[in-house]
Amino acid sequence: MNNETRSEILSLTKKAHDLTESAYQANSATRGKSGWGEKQRILLADMALHLLQTAIGDGELSEEGLKRNLFSILTISDQLIPGHELKVVAEKLYSIQFGS
Repeated sequence: MNNETRSEILSLTKKAHDLTESAYQANSATRGKSGWGEKQRILLADMALHLLQTAIGDGELSEEGLKRNLFSILTISDQLIPGHELKVVAEKLYSIQFGS
């Protein structure tokens, strides 16, 4: 990807990230209460944007950053699609070495 395209994507991502974080902070729902699922969906979108930033950021891909992004996405997703043991998969990210 050329630098101009990368910069444009990252610029748009920053705007989307700012909007997403504002929406999350404005949502007062708490676990087990009405609106919690929506708040978790906003958080999932926020984490997906972090993943995008990690994936196309300058330099080499950070394995630790990628693991952190995937851990967050899988942990949140576990609440949204129960029964698939996604939290267990997330925890395995830190019990194995990437690239081995």
